[in-house]
Amino acid sequence: MSTSAPAPEERGAHRAGRFWSVRRAPAVLLALAVLGGTGLLLYDIAAVRAGRPGMRWRRVLAEGLAGRPLDDLWVRVGAGAAMALGLWLLVLALTPGLRAVLPMRRGPAQVRAGLDREAVVLVLRDRAMEVGGVQSVRVRAGRGKAMVRAVAHFRELDDVRADLTAALDGAVRELGLARPPALSVYVTRPARKR
Repeated sequence: MSTSAPAPEERGAHRAGRFWSVRRAPAVLLALAVLGGTGLLLYDIAAVRAGRPGMRWRRVLAEGLAGRPLDDLWVRVGAGAAMALGLWLLVLALTPGLRAVLPMRRGPAQVRAGLDREAVVLVLRDRAMEVGGVQSVRVRAGRGKAMVRAVAHFRELDDVRADLTAALDGAVRELGLARPPALSVYVTRPARKR
């Protein structure tokens, strides 16, 4: 196993923040639900002010809530569901959301760019397959770590691991990520056929 950390000059380039997702669909759905609910409630209030009876669903709901104590099971379940929905909406509002996009370093033009994790996996896998002696490679890339598992078939494992680590370190530097992932390189022999 070999682990490499980002170079010191690359560690100072952490100024690029994560990308925030737009979340248009949840915002539209929530806005439509709030608009529909408030419109229906305002219509009912206007109808009551005009001398008409209130909508049946609102009268039943008001009578049911007036007759139930606060420690009733269904009141607690409804309050818990409303609280869970509210917390979920707060988490969505306060977190970036685009976890699959890794921010790249900003250059002198201050252009904001990102690289998809799948693209990082493809680049690392292609670069690993160029190393002599590598038969197959599996790569998993996260925000902070990239794990490379290679199968070497005709060279010494230590030589393949050293060449693979050097090639992948160069590939990670060339990607230009703001927070280059730490590499974990594992090299094994192929399983014997029976």
